[in-house]
Amino acid sequence: MNAVNYDKLMLKTLESAQGKRLLLHSCCAPCSTACLEEVSAKIKTSVFYYNPNLDGAEEYEKRKREQIRLLRETGYADYFDCGYDHGEFLRAVCGFEAEKEGGARCERCFWLRLSRTAEEARTRGYDYFATTLTVSPLKNARLINEIGFALQEEYGVTYLPGDFKKRGGYLRSIELSKKYGLYRQNYCGCEFSKKSPD
Repeated sequence: MNAVNYDKLMLKTLESAQGKRLLLHSCCAPCSTACLEEVSAKIKTSVFYYNPNLDGAEEYEKRKREQIRLLRETGYADYFDCGYDHGEFLRAVCGFEAEKEGGARCERCFWLRLSRTAEEARTRGYDYFATTLTVSPLKNARLINEIGFALQEEYGVTYLPGDFKKRGGYLRSIELSKKYGLYRQNYCGCEFSKKSPD
């Protein structure tokens, strides 16, 4: 079976996206940089900052401030979030805390964040939803896209596939993070990833 090229699928979808609206889940400002550069010129984009996985309100607010600052400085997109409730994440990953980074715990976290994004996209009348998570070379783009397509069926909002690390996307995110002086954390966000040796 041939691997799906999610990057090409995204580009093809965006060809007919003029006049449509995208709700883009963002995990942090650094990851959103290259993603927003890619999509915001092709489709009206709003950033949805939903990250209950983050270890503590201080880390959440720090990343949130950087996300808002990036959007103010670039004008790439509108922004909104739905507040911080770490309990949502802990309930979602209960029993999977000891899983290795990138395993079943992370999969449950992806489901949590993308489900909420799809739900918000439907409630607010967006045409598409997507996530910046695939810009990281440490994230499983195939899994994330499979979750996105499953949620498209559940919520009735079109999922915009992607593999933002392709075509130099990850390297571009590093360049843009330096350009804007963004706080760039050295772990994914939850207390379990902070402890991970990976």
